[in-house]
Amino acid sequence: MAAGRRAPRTGLLELRGPGGQWLRVLLSLAEDVLGVSPADGPGPGPGEAPAAQLNGGEPGSAAPGSAVPEALANIRRTVRVVKQDVGGLGISIKGGRENKMPILISKIFKGLAADQTEALYVGDAILSVNGTDLSEATHDEAVQALKKTGKEVVLEVKYMKEISPYFKNSSTGATVSWDPSPAALQKRSSPLLPPRELREGRTVPLKMCYVSRKCLPADPEHRYLEVCSADGRVALFLRAKDEATAQSWLSAIQANVGALLPRVKEELRAQLAGAGTVAGRDIKHVGWLTEQLPSAGTRNLLAVLTEKELLLYGSLPQSRDALGKPTHSYPLIATRLVHSGPAKGSALYEAELSFALRTGSRLGVQTHLFSLESPRDLALWTRLLVDGTHGAAELVQEVSAACTWKGQDCTLSIHIDKGFTISTTEPGLSKTILLQQPFEKLQMSSDDGTKMLYLDFGGPEGEIQLDLHSCPKTIVFIIHSFLSAKVTRLGLLA
Repeated sequence: MAAGRRAPRTGLLELRGPGGQWLRVLLSLAEDVLGVSPADGPGPGPGEAPAAQLNGGEPGSAAPGSAVPEALANIRRTVRVVKQDVGGLGISIKGGRENKMPILISKIFKGLAADQTEALYVGDAILSVNGTDLSEATHDEAVQALKKTGKEVVLEVKYMKEISPYFKNSSTGATVSWDPSPAALQKRSSPLLPPRELREGRTVPLKMCYVSRKCLPADPEHRYLEVCSADGRVALFLRAKDEATAQSWLSAIQANVGALLPRVKEELRAQLAGAGTVAGRDIKHVGWLTEQLPSAGTRNLLAVLTEKELLLYGSLPQSRDALGKPTHSYPLIATRLVHSGPAKGSALYEAELSFALRTGSRLGVQTHLFSLESPRDLALWTRLLVDGTHGAAELVQEVSAACTWKGQDCTLSIHIDKGFTISTTEPGLSKTILLQQPFEKLQMSSDDGTKMLYLDFGGPEGEIQLDLHSCPKTIVFIIHSFLSAKVTRLGLLA
């Protein structure tokens, strides 16, 4: 075994430690782990770039905490922000009750409204917005409260000095209270390595680890690199000497992570097999996606693509039970790829490599925007999702839904080959077909977004109006998927 292993790649980088201090470390990249250990010599000297950039990140800006006047630490402040026509407040937030974190400002976009106040800081906890208390708010509740504000926004904030080194990776679930004491923080799991572990060294398992150069705070010199274990327990925030070195390490780590991907798929398939859910659940792909949350913030999600579903997790599921409880689950047959490439029309994300999905559900249409690390990743996910929707349509073949037509309780069945069938079944009697039409006769379909589905086959019966008793978007999206799969059969682009 050892004879077949390549020699580890090693190199000197800087690691951001608690308090924002940069520490020189030796990285050692093996086939399945990334090791970090102290390096001889001092860290960055006077005049070198600080740990993090504030308010958009100009070179020479101070790290969160060091640029904030000492008198402001843990003091409630009221800041008035006047929104711009483009860009809104100009902040990103992290945290929330579900993460056991306050709502924290994680980025301030340079030149936008919040930055122009010169009174807000990365690491500020938002206590209230226009009088609405956010101290117990979830992340989504905070997003909605910020979205509902008018032109003028009054924020009550408090700079959490003890939290600022920790908030960067709050999605990992580090427990932070509103008034943490240093003693309490020492007892809690932190995404940044504490000094003792820096001295002793640490390893990050590469199996399905997250690695990115799209880091917050801002990185004007493109030197930052973030590596996080698949379970979110160990995170490294690194700085290389230049952009080329950062990219070289990113590529090397990604290559080793990719080499372990077949093993990950086999382990997940074994968990599915053990749960007796093999049919329609073969693992097609696994990878990290960054979801752009509405109006503010991002979160990293592990995506597992099966033959029928897109499953999203906060971390790599390590058990059969965890695999069966994704954070989100989207049926591919009711999911549509509506965008792939730069996010046009988004002032904050137009440079991102992103794709957007829309899913028809009983609650309406759900839209999600995800970004990736490279054009290659974007092309791969785009192809897999389009092919996956067609494959799911061929696998499912037929769906049925209860409905009412002309005042009569019926069943609408849609088959990829046989088309549309409306039937009714009386107690003790066989099924009676009321209408049957192939896909080729469908001239128009629409819905009212509430419960009505409209189909027009150009026949003497005219437009067919079906009451589906719930939001019709799932059926509408499935019709599109069947049509798209049928067109693809012909060798054409759907």
